[in-house]
Amino acid sequence: MRKLMVGTFLTLDGVMQAPGGPEEDTSGGFAHGGWSVNYWDELMGRIMSEQMGQPFDLLLGRKTYDIFAAYWPHATEEAGAKPLNDATKYVASRSHRPLDWGPSVLIEGDAAESIAALKRGDGPELQVHGSGNLIQTLLRNNLVDEFRLWTFPVVIGSGKRLFSDGTIPAALKLVDSKVSTTGVVIGTYEPAGEITPGSFALE
Repeated sequence: MRKLMVGTFLTLDGVMQAPGGPEEDTSGGFAHGGWSVNYWDELMGRIMSEQMGQPFDLLLGRKTYDIFAAYWPHATEEAGAKPLNDATKYVASRSHRPLDWGPSVLIEGDAAESIAALKRGDGPELQVHGSGNLIQTLLRNNLVDEFRLWTFPVVIGSGKRLFSDGTIPAALKLVDSKVSTTGVVIGTYEPAGEITPGSFALE
């Protein structure tokens, strides 16, 4: 059984769109791309290196695949390039355009069923980066085993959100947390079943 991990950069108000640059994703008129860049510090770099240092495959939506494919094959000297380039990329896409950044595998048919079958097989951890639309499918079908959420001290007010309208209510368990010198809260969460309601009202 393979673990499926979602790793996402978030603003305090939950936006995950275009953290890495102004042109990364301008859909919907988004004009705040690159909001994460100036918060990077040594701790964040070390944690990212640790996460990328373990064996993994990538599970990506088509848009994120295209963004990565336009950069990483040509940035082989950058930190993290080799594991990303070497990983098998499983791509959920309705498009049948060639997947030139290999090794890559197109997920065809029902994405949730195909990913559930992929998880049941052998292999390293499946890491999801970006891929906002794909993540919504994973959430609706209870396919995420771990969230690694990097929450940045910035609010934007609009844009694509990790937990968007229609997210199924669920509890999460915090299993690890760190804070960068720039105020980025790095939390690792696992699903913890249904929400258990209570009340502070006095009897």
